[in-house]
Amino acid sequence: MNNSSIGTAEQLRDPNYTPPLMKAVPLGIQHVLAMFVSNVTPAIIVASAAGFGFGSNSPDFPELLYLIQMSMVFAGVATLLQTLTLGPVGAALPIVQGTSFAFLPIMIPLVAGKGVDGLAALFGGVIIGGFFHASLGLVIGKIRFALPPLVTGLVVTLIGLLLVRVGIQYAAGGVPAIGKPEYGSLLNWSAALVVILVTLGLKFFARGMMSVSAVLLGLLAGYIFALATGMLTFGAIAGSWDKAAVFALPQPFKYGFEFSFAAVIGFSLMAFVSAVETVGDVSGITKGGAGREATDKEIAGATYADGLGTAAAGFFGGFPNTSFSQNVGLIAMTGVMSRHVVTIGAIFLIVCGLIPKVGAVIRTVPIEVLGGGVIVMFGMVVAAGISMLSDVNWNRRNMVIFAVSLSIGLGLQQEPGALQHMGDTARILLTSGLLPAALIAIVLNLVLPEELSNEATEEVSGGMSGHGHGSLPHEETA
Repeated sequence: MNNSSIGTAEQLRDPNYTPPLMKAVPLGIQHVLAMFVSNVTPAIIVASAAGFGFGSNSPDFPELLYLIQMSMVFAGVATLLQTLTLGPVGAALPIVQGTSFAFLPIMIPLVAGKGVDGLAALFGGVIIGGFFHASLGLVIGKIRFALPPLVTGLVVTLIGLLLVRVGIQYAAGGVPAIGKPEYGSLLNWSAALVVILVTLGLKFFARGMMSVSAVLLGLLAGYIFALATGMLTFGAIAGSWDKAAVFALPQPFKYGFEFSFAAVIGFSLMAFVSAVETVGDVSGITKGGAGREATDKEIAGATYADGLGTAAAGFFGGFPNTSFSQNVGLIAMTGVMSRHVVTIGAIFLIVCGLIPKVGAVIRTVPIEVLGGGVIVMFGMVVAAGISMLSDVNWNRRNMVIFAVSLSIGLGLQQEPGALQHMGDTARILLTSGLLPAALIAIVLNLVLPEELSNEATEEVSGGMSGHGHGSLPHEETA
């Protein structure tokens, strides 16, 4: 699309500019396509962890359709809060909101094996955690010091490392297939590999929207492969389509409300990480689209919208929302800074969410096909964390902080049985390893002296303490 036909260079940098409707609509839908798969994936993972997702024979399996709907509806609602604003709520910038991967390590142990009954406590945590998240808008500028790249990079890396196992399980056939002959079959892996290969091919060799929507197009290729090989039949698609309503409104407290201390603490602590991520996205949008720094008002408004959008979603069965970084990159690619373009995308998302037949089609995607997309997405989460860590000055002090935090966090992920004597609340909060690792990193970063001598780390590193200087100037010590 020729930028000169959309507006002048000055207009394209203006968040309040509205391009001609015939150009604004496809630009808005582009934003939805770029985030669509990532937005609905957490609902699918939570339902699978609870026991009524893909591959299960649970009578509650149709509830997955509703969770997918709410993921779309409230991503759209939260996006409207950012673009149109409501008093001080919202940044008045082209920020696309979507369901956050960051909260999955909290949500999975909350619902694991509990079916629909586990959702009441989860959504209670989403609501209370969302209001807490919104309150961070009052102090976000003052707490950023406690979450440097060493901490945020560690947390994001651990989130990805926790979730990559999910991708492998899906690609092999899903959790219900574990222990059965078909688990890990060549056919299952073939479907996942088709998705991965098409995604990589488009990401590296295509341009424009084809590259931005590589995961979505890869899933479409996998879907076609599943039809061609008999993994999926047209009869199954037609059956799911026919059973779904044409239009359905969100239902408040559909799954009830239950106060869970573990859920509230978990969602509230993760809100800090999500808030810092949003600050980074707001800064990326203003720098990439308008060539300026984000204002304090924009950062606070975006944080308010993050939290209130999450709380609103929780009332109706939606998951925590946060700003989507891939859409920041899309703004840089198109050069169009208009918040009204994103508003159009938000309306499109809401309309899709109110039409259950859209979710009914998504529900027919074979778990193995989704696994291919998830492997790519969660691998990118790990890569994003490592990218954040590249900004760390890797002196010996920071190496020790990272080492202790990573050892405990990753160790608890790999051996959850070590917590079997803990109470339910402590076990839910600690099992993922994410929260203890984050808290240890934050505390150590705040209390440890600025530098350690060579000898202080050589004795525990077996001569492999490393000599990387990171991104900051480093003074050699004798």
